[in-house]
Amino acid sequence: MLDSTLTKRKGAAYDYITFYAIGEGVPRDYAEAVKWSRMAAEQGQAGAQVVLGNAYSNGWSIDKDDAKAVEWWRRAANQGDAMAQAKMGGAYFMGAGVPKDFVLAYMWLNLAAAQGFLDTLSIRDSLEQTMTPEQIAEGQRLSREWKPKHSETPAQ
Repeated sequence: MLDSTLTKRKGAAYDYITFYAIGEGVPRDYAEAVKWSRMAAEQGQAGAQVVLGNAYSNGWSIDKDDAKAVEWWRRAANQGDAMAQAKMGGAYFMGAGVPKDFVLAYMWLNLAAAQGFLDTLSIRDSLEQTMTPEQIAEGQRLSREWKPKHSETPAQ
């Protein structure tokens, strides 16, 4: 029943993620939330890609895997999702799932902040204290030149 709903409405899988992740109307079940996250993420839904990345990052009913978390966050971030951009900034800042890279961290944090995700401002500002003026300029340039991509599915 639920699986056939996906063919009727693309956002249905994301609805089920919420239901199972927070226990809205059903018992909380992270395994089901991950299942629905994967379905929606593979359809290119940025919000579901963020949730699936979070599941990998935190080990919610799947093995913790920072590289896979980054893979899913990157797909959502490339679509312009501010939360995913913030997650990418954090990953590059910490070197979690990707090599540590302050310039790329700055770029992603800057992009998230430009969309109103203001929690990233303090991290970005702290990061600036460890960067050279050239690195900051490069991060700003990358931010200016960045363009969103449309729905990113695993085949892309």
